Amino acid sequence: MLKPPQQGYWCECWTQDLTEGWPPALQASFDAYSAPQADRWVAVALRTISPALDADASDEAWEWLYQGRIKTRRALLRAEPCTVSVTHASTRITWTIRPVLFLPLAHRQGVELPACAYAFKPHPTD
Repeated sequence: MLKPPQQGYWCECWTQDLTEGWPPALQASFDAYSAPQADRWVAVALRTISPALDADASDEAWEWLYQGRIKTRRALLRAEPCTVSVTHASTRITWTIRPVLFLPLAHRQGVELPACAYAFKPHPTD
């Protein structure tokens, strides 16, 4: 029996070098099943990297952590997409959070792994 679609949030972290003109690069993604879980993902990342950021970027990070996070959570609860960005030197780091419906995958419903899972043969490490 298939489960119904589940509401959640698709979260991504992108970086972009502002001097090179290259397109943004996806660094990480995360599927969150609640607004608190989604904004917590961004908060943990910002707290983790803030010591390595320059003073302006660190101020941006902590401003969102202390003030912007509440606005982000409220927007997510209204099913509105959100973006959080900080710019460190020539790199912009952007987290996006979008409300989504997660569709269940048929092959993931049972306790048995799909047949292709058994085709993988790990190699010993050197």
